[in-house]
Amino acid sequence: MTTRLCILRHGETAWNAEHRVQGQLDVPLNEIGHAQAQAVAKALAREKFDAVYSSDLSRARQTAAPAAELFSMEVVLEKELRERHYGIFERLTYAEVKLRYPADYARFEARDPEYAFRTGESLRDFSARSIAVMSKIVAQHKGENILVFTHGGVLDKLYRFVTGLPLSAPRDFGIPNAGLNRIEVTPAGWRIRSWADVAHLGRALDDLPE
Repeated sequence: MTTRLCILRHGETAWNAEHRVQGQLDVPLNEIGHAQAQAVAKALAREKFDAVYSSDLSRARQTAAPAAELFSMEVVLEKELRERHYGIFERLTYAEVKLRYPADYARFEARDPEYAFRTGESLRDFSARSIAVMSKIVAQHKGENILVFTHGGVLDKLYRFVTGLPLSAPRDFGIPNAGLNRIEVTPAGWRIRSWADVAHLGRALDDLPE
């Protein structure tokens, strides 16, 4: 019995273009992001899904909306699919963070699993949350095809979980806005079928820190 996941990072926002940290702040899609959401729906039009899930943040919900409308399906909103909480970094650009909080930025850049942005979420805790919610969705839909709209950080943690790449290792894979990422889950385990497919898009940002 194979469960198939098609998982997407939300479309582009103005803050993505500015390299500004969004985290769990509710930033909507920009014009490019809305166009990407339409392109996603068109790319998936011939597929069949048994459920559509989304983070409850507007940038993910707005990306999910055209596909859900096309399939005449309700979107199941899941708070645990939210991006990592970046605490004191949120609202700032990465360049501003580096100047304002150099010691904190150094721990972040080093991928310290215990660093939690003073008022945010540690890498270890965020990874546990991301894997737990994806595992819950899989358990509820065994043998089905599931469409999930989430955030770059969640996709990063899922890729690492499936491939065994440590949390502290540099990222050597892309997570573009509105890219298609496909994972299969069988009794033998999880495997990546395809990753960061942007053939349906004119362009897509990958503004996440490496």
